[in-house]
Amino acid sequence: MRFGSSGIRALYGSELVTTALALGRVLGRRHEVVVVGRDTRTTSRIVENAFSAGVLSEGGAVRSAGLVPTPAVAGAVPVSGVGCMVTASHNPEEYNGLKVFNPGGSSLLKSQQEETERLLCEEWKGKGLSLPPPRFGTLTGTGILDSYIGGIIGEVHCAREAKMVLDCGNGAGGVASPEILKGIGVDRKCINCCPSGHFSRPSEPLEEHVKYLGPLVRRWGADGAVVHDGDADRMMAFDSQGRYISGDQLLVLFTRFLGAKKVVTTTDASMAIEEWAEVKRTPVGDSYVSEELVRGGDLGGEPSGAWIFPRHSLCPDGPYAAAVFCRMVSEWDIAAELDAIPMYPILRASLPCKSATDVMRALGATVPTDGIRVEEEDGWYLVRASGTEPKIRVTAEGRTRAAAEVLLGKGLTAVKQWKKEITHK
Repeated sequence: MRFGSSGIRALYGSELVTTALALGRVLGRRHEVVVVGRDTRTTSRIVENAFSAGVLSEGGAVRSAGLVPTPAVAGAVPVSGVGCMVTASHNPEEYNGLKVFNPGGSSLLKSQQEETERLLCEEWKGKGLSLPPPRFGTLTGTGILDSYIGGIIGEVHCAREAKMVLDCGNGAGGVASPEILKGIGVDRKCINCCPSGHFSRPSEPLEEHVKYLGPLVRRWGADGAVVHDGDADRMMAFDSQGRYISGDQLLVLFTRFLGAKKVVTTTDASMAIEEWAEVKRTPVGDSYVSEELVRGGDLGGEPSGAWIFPRHSLCPDGPYAAAVFCRMVSEWDIAAELDAIPMYPILRASLPCKSATDVMRALGATVPTDGIRVEEEDGWYLVRASGTEPKIRVTAEGRTRAAAEVLLGKGLTAVKQWKKEITHK
C-alpha cells in the first residue's frame, strides 16, 4: 500500500488497519508530537485507534482532535510534530485512509513520502522493530476545532448578509461550516449537515451528485450554495440561478477576487486560467500543488474542488473556501461574473481498470498517476491513473465542443486498446 495523489487510501480491512498501526510507529519514532483527527466514517475510529497505538508504542505524544475537517488537523501541526487525518476524503464510505501533514499544513513532500514508504516496508518486514521506549506515550485531547472555526470567523467578513444553501454531505464539514458561515454573517439553510457516519449522497461533490441543489437555491431565493466532500477539504458551489459552478470557473473567480498574480494548478485544469494569471502546472493531486506552493504562489487549486490559500494554510480548506466564496457573493453578482468569463469546453470521463498502472506504463507514462498530457492545435487531453481508485481518468479541452469531444475520444480509445491488450495477455 503506497501514498497516492493524496495520502494512503484503500477499502477498509485488516491490511488498512495494520498499515495504520505501522504508520503510527514510523511517525511516533520520528516526531515528538502527533496530531490526529478523523472524519465521520464508521470505520474511522478503528483506524484512528490503530494509528494512535502505533505512535504510543514508540513513546510519542498523541493529541487527539476527534471528529474534525481535514484542514483543522493540518493547521494545528506543531513545529516539532506531524499531523495525520484518518479519512478517505471523497471516496465512497467503504474506503478509508490516512493523510499526513507537515507543520504549516502542507502534505508530505515527494521525498518525505518516499522515505515514509521505505520505513513502512521495514515495518512490514519486521526490520523496523525497536526496543521498548523508556516510557509509553501519552494520549490527550486537543480543542483545535474551536480555534479553527474562530480563526476563519476572525479573518473573513461578508459585506452584506448572504443567503446560502450549505450541503456537507454528512461529512466532517458538518461540525465546522454551519458555525463558520453563521459567524461571518451568512443566513444559511443546512442540509446533510449531520455527521451521521453514512453519506446521503456520493461524497465527491460532482455536478451529477448534487443536482437537487439547483432547484433548492431557486426555491429559497438564495444567493447560491456551497458543497463539501467527506472530510471537507473540498468545496464546490452554485450561483443564484441554481447553476453548478465548475472547478475551472471557481479557480478563475478566486484568482480575480483575491487578485492572485501567480496561480498553481494541475495539468487537468482549463487553459482559461492562463488569461488571468501566471500559471505553474503540477501533476494532478493536491499534494503536488501544496509542494509547489511551498516555493511560492498566491493561490493553488484544482478543478476537483481543492482550494489552497497559502497565506492561510498549505492544506486544501473547504470551510475556508466556502467562507471566501460567501464573502465574494456578498460583494459580487456571481452569475454576471460567470457569464463574463470566457471558458472552453472541457470534458471528463473515467474507465474502471484494475490494471491501471500497467495500462499507463504501456501508454508511456513514467508515473501512472501523473499521466500523459497530449497537446494539439485545438486543445489537449490528459490520460492518468487515479491515485485513489482503480480507474483511469481522461480529461480533454478544446476551443470548441466538437474539438473537445474528438480529443476525449482519442484518450479513451488509447486506454481501451491497451486495456484490452493487457487483459488478454
